Amino acid sequence: MMFTAIMKKGRIATGVLAIGAVVALAGCSSSNPMATGSSSAADKGTLVVGSQAYYSNEIIAEIYSQALEANGYTVDRQFQIGQREVYLPELESGKIDVFPEYSGSLMQALLKVTPNASVDATASKSDAVYAALVAALPANLKALDKSAASDQNSYTVTQAFAAANNLTTVASLANVTTPIVIGGNSELQTRPYGPDALKSKYGINSTFLAIEDGGGPLTIKALVDNQVQLANVYTADPNIKSNNLVALSDPDGLFVADNVVPIVSTKVNDAAAAILNKVSAALSEADLVSMNAQSVNDQMSASNIAKAWLASKALF
Repeated sequence: MMFTAIMKKGRIATGVLAIGAVVALAGCSSSNPMATGSSSAADKGTLVVGSQAYYSNEIIAEIYSQALEANGYTVDRQFQIGQREVYLPELESGKIDVFPEYSGSLMQALLKVTPNASVDATASKSDAVYAALVAALPANLKALDKSAASDQNSYTVTQAFAAANNLTTVASLANVTTPIVIGGNSELQTRPYGPDALKSKYGINSTFLAIEDGGGPLTIKALVDNQVQLANVYTADPNIKSNNLVALSDPDGLFVADNVVPIVSTKVNDAAAAILNKVSAALSEADLVSMNAQSVNDQMSASNIAKAWLASKALF
């Protein structure tokens, strides 16, 4: 059985656009009220900023864009362009200059395409994952400073299910004696943390239900309605709190750390990199959850969310 969402929001959503369509999605950069006017945008050139087809990722991309514009850069926005299968070739070819990424997921994706024996593919903790990512990137791409903020995969349950089965960690799912149905994008079945990993690592049996909205509202509803007992949801999703859900802790590192990190092309000079690093240093986990809630619950635009966040931090 498969549930299909009208709008894909997850980082592994399957409804991607053709690679050639990226150029057609270029957004118009608007004037930025934070710009100081100390230097003209033409002096510093144009940078293409991209985002995944995922609302949280678009918010971060918009923050990057407005921060760059406030410091004299022209930004060509190419947002909502799909998932890694679509945008990574564009990034590697130099058609995109700045992209908000997630350290562990990108590291695994790169090593899947181009295995590298010198890179620690088993890294799961934040610093080790970042080091592995830096080593795995092609020569024409660079990882800037990672943020403390992360938005990583989790296995999430309802509070009632957690209480009934004494669940606190992923490993504690072995306590469950009733059937477990896992909900998530179809790709979850072959991910290194998917149902096969639960079976081999912890002896946990399960069946799988494909829900193609990347941990979005259909997945949450299936979890709350007990159609699935376990769901793949991102940790910065505000629906976890608002629906009384529990993201099981992962002390064994089944899920790799997924800190937010800007990936940039060789067009991004030291001055632009310093701007993006300043954003990364200011972005917290709580900020990410709060901004996601503004998008999901308050239906605010990514542009307004980013503008308010930058103003609150008085970065530029």
